[in-house]
Amino acid sequence: MYPKKQLAQLVISACQYYNIDKVVISPGSRNAPLTIGFSNVNEIETFSIVDERAAAFFALGIAQQTKRPVAIVCTSGSALLNYYPAIAEAFYSKIPLLVISADRPKHLIDIGDGQTIRQENVFDNHILYSANLVEDEKELITNKKEVVQALKTCIHNSGPVHINVPFNEPIYETVDEMESFEFNEEDTQEKKEEINLASLTEIWNKTKRKLVLVGVHHKCEKTQKLIDKLNEDSSVLVMTETTSNLHYEKTINSIDKLISKLDESGFKELQPELLVTFGGMIVSKRIKQFLRKYQPKHHWHIDELKEMNTYFCLSEFIQENPVCFFENFIGQVEKTDSNYKKYWLSEKESRNTKHKEFLATTEYSDLKVVESILNKIPENSQLQVSNSSLIRYLQLFDVNPSYNIFCNRGTSGIDGSTSTAIGAACAVKEPTTLLTGDLSFFYDSNALWNSYIPKNFRIIIINNSGGGIFKIIPGPKSTNALQYFETPHQLTASHLAEMFNFEYLKANSINELNENLRHLYNDSEKPKILEVFTPSEINDQILTAYFKNL
Repeated sequence: MYPKKQLAQLVISACQYYNIDKVVISPGSRNAPLTIGFSNVNEIETFSIVDERAAAFFALGIAQQTKRPVAIVCTSGSALLNYYPAIAEAFYSKIPLLVISADRPKHLIDIGDGQTIRQENVFDNHILYSANLVEDEKELITNKKEVVQALKTCIHNSGPVHINVPFNEPIYETVDEMESFEFNEEDTQEKKEEINLASLTEIWNKTKRKLVLVGVHHKCEKTQKLIDKLNEDSSVLVMTETTSNLHYEKTINSIDKLISKLDESGFKELQPELLVTFGGMIVSKRIKQFLRKYQPKHHWHIDELKEMNTYFCLSEFIQENPVCFFENFIGQVEKTDSNYKKYWLSEKESRNTKHKEFLATTEYSDLKVVESILNKIPENSQLQVSNSSLIRYLQLFDVNPSYNIFCNRGTSGIDGSTSTAIGAACAVKEPTTLLTGDLSFFYDSNALWNSYIPKNFRIIIINNSGGGIFKIIPGPKSTNALQYFETPHQLTASHLAEMFNFEYLKANSINELNENLRHLYNDSEKPKILEVFTPSEINDQILTAYFKNL
């Protein structure tokens, strides 16, 4: 049973042709031709998720893991607008998301007809391509070109695209077979600028302080070997973040721990002559402030797709896969004698000693809880982390290198962390833990309204009764409006756990936490939530004392 609508058949056939094999559908009427079609194609796995915002982030989580486009399908009207947060995240995180919206035909827009908005180009600022189709068989060639261009852009440029599909009524008519379509395979890839290796080699060989900074990155054996090679050069200092999924002894893997208490002479000592960056977004605000103030003479950013001038001093955009670039480049450059790496690695060891001493005696708090959790998550787990304070806490620890760690750092929002984590959990075999704050969890509680949650999925909520980040960052506490920043509450996840059929555990102390962490990872026929209640009145004081101790 397939939709009679030619436009629906065209979109579905194009998705099949380009191997789009996962489609997340939100219920509605105007999208009936698409729903009927996708759900009747055996090669396509379909999911039904009611809340469009949760559905979009769920799809984003799958695409984050598979690195392949996932389609989301919705009805007309405000349903489409609920996709926007996930679309913005996909845009900045370079995640392929295929947005397919049903629409009313043009003659019904802005005349008072129900469930209609101006859907064409509605995501204009955060979309790689918008295909606005027309329900007219005379426009088949144009419609086909638009659909193909959207799909190719999504695949090759790794980001969100939007296909808007208007349907006149009737919309529930079906046929036994779909029309056959041919799709044009012309190469539409843009040519990349040639890299001037001779000029880059000369700069590299002349500089004695080179800083390589890696942001969000999938775990990659080739990149691991690349960093090992770079570490042979004493003039190269490598900084990685938790979300880089790269782990080495001879790198700075806790940036804030190193630079938080540097004075001006220390910053000048750290200031690189050459900064090389690759990977996605950087979590550390301190390193951004440092590099913007103490700018390097040269900044190279290496990325296949997007130029990123994060530190306002970009001198060279190298449009290439970082591993491919360095495999060719390293063989052409010389190692340079320098004390740069040795000095800062010794500073790292000093900070690590003070870190361990402080954690050994500190009282029950967010910081102590994060330490205990990271010691108990099973090997080879996927760890999804919500935004705000938790992803910052993680930057202070040496994390088990067997973990795969992800966080929605494209827009750094709290709005879809749980939905993303559930989508990601559905796409991988290893067990997945979501480490989240209370506001992020409650904000996205509709994520649990989902029939596809694996039974080995675990959620750990650190509930400090409000937005703890607003006590940590400077500013909010100096006002008389802290309650509007922090949004204090007395909510717990226990009733949500019961409603959505999760096993529920809680902890109010370190001993209770350690005991329930063991229970959390026992086999179960249900997913589980562990809610950890921490003292909101002292968490910021302990973090301040921690940095002072460094």
